[in-house]
Amino acid sequence: MFKGVVVSVLASVLFASLYYLSPFLAPLDGEQIFGWRVLVTLPFTTALLFALKETAAVRALLARAWKQPRFGGLLLLSAALLGVQLWIFMWAPMNGRALPVSLGYFLLPLVMVVAGRLLFAERLTRGQALATLVAAVGVGHEFWQAGGMSWETWVVALGYTVYFSLRRWLQTDTLAGHWIDMALLLPAAIAFTLRAPNSWPLVAGHSELWVLLAVLGMVSAVALALYMIASRWLPLGLFGLLSYVEPALLVVVAWLLGESIAPQQVLTYALIFVAVGLLIVDGIWHLWRVRSHRLH
Repeated sequence: MFKGVVVSVLASVLFASLYYLSPFLAPLDGEQIFGWRVLVTLPFTTALLFALKETAAVRALLARAWKQPRFGGLLLLSAALLGVQLWIFMWAPMNGRALPVSLGYFLLPLVMVVAGRLLFAERLTRGQALATLVAAVGVGHEFWQAGGMSWETWVVALGYTVYFSLRRWLQTDTLAGHWIDMALLLPAAIAFTLRAPNSWPLVAGHSELWVLLAVLGMVSAVALALYMIASRWLPLGLFGLLSYVEPALLVVVAWLLGESIAPQQVLTYALIFVAVGLLIVDGIWHLWRVRSHRLH
């Protein structure tokens, strides 16, 4: 479990670096960046696939989809669910909808904890339960401040929960399953890069974008792969709670980019950081107990 926690936190750090990178990809807009992100991520994901010798697993999943049309349809649904999340992550900050999407990320771990209990009969440690309670208070405060939840909030909170639950049920929560999701998104990604105005000439005219897009693809591929690995190694509830690390890091990135937290949001973020701290302490305590039992 400790390895899963480390992998999850590392993925969150890499996702935060993507958030920091986004403003430097102008003049591309959010939807164009989504399309290019898929296009430049897939080659690096493919390289990881070969490096980790997961190609046989891809062939097995595709063979199963060929023999079982229902399974194939669910693979398409899985890819669509991921595509919506990748799109809204890039679209929201450039269209004045960053706050509702951020609220969705704050709400997501709580929804995943509930899903873990109801769908997979998972249990939380006392530390994790306390972290859930503290985070719930923080999310409740943010909900009260925002005056309700928009469709963007629900898309993130419910969409990602359905996505990870579906992958675990289908047993595609592997790098091979993730590669298939990304490959199935290629047509949509190409369409986004070609829609008016066509972004290919735009990218061709800005040589620095090629370097930035390559970095985007490499970091995105590694981050998504680590995130998918963590989703498999960890119980769904703990995996959901660790999702608080990413929005907490995004706050730090926002500070680096010159943004600041509104006074009415201080309590929300303070409670979120406390919840993250509780998770870290609980993880260290769990690791110490495991090692103590092994020594005895």
